[in-house]
Amino acid sequence: MGRQISNSFAPATSAKTAAMGVGIAFLISVFIVTLVDDVLLANFVVPGDTSALAHDIEASPKMLVFASIGYLAVLILDSIIGLGLYVVLKPANRRLAALIGALRLLYAGALMIGVFALLFQMIDVYDYAAIKDVGYIFFASHIFLLGYVIFVSGYIPRLFGVLLIIASLTYAVFFIDIQLPEYALVLIMVTMAVAEGALFIWLLKKRNSLPVTCPRDITGTA
Repeated sequence: MGRQISNSFAPATSAKTAAMGVGIAFLISVFIVTLVDDVLLANFVVPGDTSALAHDIEASPKMLVFASIGYLAVLILDSIIGLGLYVVLKPANRRLAALIGALRLLYAGALMIGVFALLFQMIDVYDYAAIKDVGYIFFASHIFLLGYVIFVSGYIPRLFGVLLIIASLTYAVFFIDIQLPEYALVLIMVTMAVAEGALFIWLLKKRNSLPVTCPRDITGTA
């Protein structure tokens, strides 16, 4: 009897810790990404002006170094998020949970590679934009699968799954050759932030009630 309690307590504690790690890492990651993209790199990545990029790097090399360090921190934080989501979601589907975590790491890795390549002037802004688009593909796929698994999990509110799936589909605008007004792009980013933020805040609040095993196996291979 004591052994059964001990064995069931370890997974439950792991899920609780993972949920807390995911929530905290997400909040810190959002802050760093906003700082890097909207402040540090705001004047560096200007499509169509490669000469200005070289001039900016030469004039403010430390700024790009800080941005690179920031994305390295994001990679570490996204590793925590990816591993934490695997622990939280594996009762629903172990394989999809692993894929969700891997896609998160690929997204962060793509951005880090792009920034480091800019730092050493190995690429221009067009190449950086292409690398970032690859990262967006990984991220949109990650969010879509995350939304799907949450929707069918049975232990996380389906509303979060719906919001995440919708948010993932909005990323299609980055791959369609159309010009959108700035407010539309801002709306897309806000939609993504609200969808992810709501989920991770919920995980922080409900971490003690996360199941060790899913109420219903969605594939039979969980």
